[in-house]
Amino acid sequence: MEWIFALVTASAVGWLLGAERRGARLRFVAKPLASSGFIGLAVSAGVLDSGFGIWVLAALVLSAVGDVALLGSSEGAFLSGLGAFLAAHIAYAVAFLRPGLHTGRLVAAIPLAVFAAVVWRWLRPHLPRRMRVPVVVYVLAISLMGLLAFATRAGDLRIPAGASLFIASDIAVARNTFVAPGYANKLWGLPLYYGGQLL
Repeated sequence: MEWIFALVTASAVGWLLGAERRGARLRFVAKPLASSGFIGLAVSAGVLDSGFGIWVLAALVLSAVGDVALLGSSEGAFLSGLGAFLAAHIAYAVAFLRPGLHTGRLVAAIPLAVFAAVVWRWLRPHLPRRMRVPVVVYVLAISLMGLLAFATRAGDLRIPAGASLFIASDIAVARNTFVAPGYANKLWGLPLYYGGQLL
């Protein structure tokens, strides 16, 4: 049954990319549909059967809220989306903590810290002053989520893989919002994001 929801997301992402290319209003349908696919997949896979799963579901629902918020083009819409995704990363972090951590894997903090510092150095000159604190908080939250995804004892390689795709997709969002807006950002960022959420 899960493959049906994965197919819904994949198909909707294709429609979304086409709509984004043409500037069509279909994106207001395609994007929520793509997000509903990863929620449906999680429920179908039994996410409600454990505390870990419930926190993952919370993260997915909050992400879907963020997806809808980012359909807007205003700064308020962006901040609403940022807030929803910040809450989603916190929910993911709680989920990944529940099974316990492989403390040896916390060494992943080093490359993640380097990556976050490089991204911040690249992004900072392009940020309006009022956006710097929200973006710093978000970068810290997604970095923590990524670290816990690598260190969790949940025992599934899809977790760090999905987190990595999610983090990479946010580079496309940041580039599109603050550095160089354009369809190319969505062309690679959206598939990475939805692929990460499906994982």
